Amino acid sequence: MRNIGIIGGTGPQGKGLAYRFALAGHAVAIGSRSAERSAQTAYELNERLGGGTAVHGTTNAGAAVFCDVAVLAVPYQGFAEVLAGLAPRLEGKTAVCCVNPLGFDRQGAYGLYVPEGSAAEQAASVLSGSAVAAAFHNVSAVRLRDDDGPLEDTDILVAGDDPDAKEVAMGLAAAVTGRAGVDAGALRNARILEQLTAVLIAVNKNYKVNAGIAVSGLAPGARDRAAAA
Repeated sequence: MRNIGIIGGTGPQGKGLAYRFALAGHAVAIGSRSAERSAQTAYELNERLGGGTAVHGTTNAGAAVFCDVAVLAVPYQGFAEVLAGLAPRLEGKTAVCCVNPLGFDRQGAYGLYVPEGSAAEQAASVLSGSAVAAAFHNVSAVRLRDDDGPLEDTDILVAGDDPDAKEVAMGLAAAVTGRAGVDAGALRNARILEQLTAVLIAVNKNYKVNAGIAVSGLAPGARDRAAAA
């Protein structure tokens, strides 16, 4: 089991992932700029989990100190500045980035320009002492929160250049879907994963659903073999 710190854990995606990770038996710290807000979120999640203290609320800095795996779920605006302040506390740890740099206009969601190529690559640049992977971009926050049981019709696509970080992220995917994540190649592929979220937002709006991604054609057990390789 892991000690997981959700950086920016009081937003919809962070709360949904915190719930799933705690349900799977991991210890979770929810980080926020406001310790009061994160404490309230932790209380609500622990109540839903049946009591206990599987989740605790703290600041982003506190979550970074607590964890061996940091899940980066802060809004993209100010993302690099937040990470720069946390870099010393995340030295030698794994960081899993699920940030989607998106803008919105009258036509809907669209991907923002990121100088490094993606938020995950930006995280790897700022957190030079951490091992970074990209995952959990294309899973619905609503389904993370509301669905009972694993999201068996969804795959978690994982990109990364560090094999150990990618293995950690693929393993954590089982807390959401009940199986290992899908190896989606190098960290630069996070550019596609992040911007694909804009497409899913359009699908969700047009069809009034909470769409995700599923990869066809993988033989039974292929995901687990890839995660173990």
